[in-house]
Amino acid sequence: MIILGTNWPILATGLESISPLWLTVFRLAGGALTVGAFAIATGRLVRPPREDYPMVVSVAIFRQALVFILVFGALEIVPPGRSSILVWTTGLWTVPLAVTFAGEHMTRLRWWGLLVGISGIVLVFEPSHIDWTDTRFLVGHAMLLTAAVLTAAVSVHVRRHAWTSSPLALLPWQLLVGAIPMLIVALAVEGLPHIEWTLQLAGIVAYQAILASGIALWGQLTVLRTLPAISTNLSLMAIPVVGLASSAVLVDESLTAAVVVGLAFVVAGVAVNVISDARSPDLPAA
Repeated sequence: MIILGTNWPILATGLESISPLWLTVFRLAGGALTVGAFAIATGRLVRPPREDYPMVVSVAIFRQALVFILVFGALEIVPPGRSSILVWTTGLWTVPLAVTFAGEHMTRLRWWGLLVGISGIVLVFEPSHIDWTDTRFLVGHAMLLTAAVLTAAVSVHVRRHAWTSSPLALLPWQLLVGAIPMLIVALAVEGLPHIEWTLQLAGIVAYQAILASGIALWGQLTVLRTLPAISTNLSLMAIPVVGLASSAVLVDESLTAAVVVGLAFVVAGVAVNVISDARSPDLPAA
């Protein structure tokens, strides 16, 4: 959560020098090289079995390539802290998807955790302060919400899939399959990038490849594979807390009273959800 939350202001800074398309390519390709090298070193790099092809495509195209391009494009319009809130409304969309397609159950505590978390998101979002006549601003928000729905759908798919390989064995292929079409699109639309590389910019790209697309995604897929999709995604609501706090520190994004109260609600919702996990019949045996 810390890696993904802190990444929002880092992404916003990187997008000042690299276009959304090419930052997506660098993140996916760099992640594929990083995770692939680790898999080779540990003897875990194998060709994915046919049974896991749907999981490779689902994560590569819908959870990574499409989500990244939507989020990176929106970050040129919407501040990073607020962007993190909209993207991590994933828990909202996971609830109906998981109940409908994964057969999970909504306990009373999960409902309370969801309602408290949503209340916090609404408070932090501050819809009354949005200029609803600004089409560009509205499109940016729509892109972030679309990314949230895609992430929720893949989360439920990860939970339902009958895994043959481990998340680490599949991750290099998922990153590679996502990187190839994005490279083709970037070359076709923008051509070769003209980037003035600095030590800071190289560090930002390395953060995307090694931490955000390597360690964080591997951990997230591992958790989604074993815990109920609803509970996992509601717990991930804590990411906007880190995103807002780090954005305030790193890029001077303002924190109003409503934002502070909203953060408290989000944290409370996550705490209720953790208690629900401990009591949930969906939770697999240790």
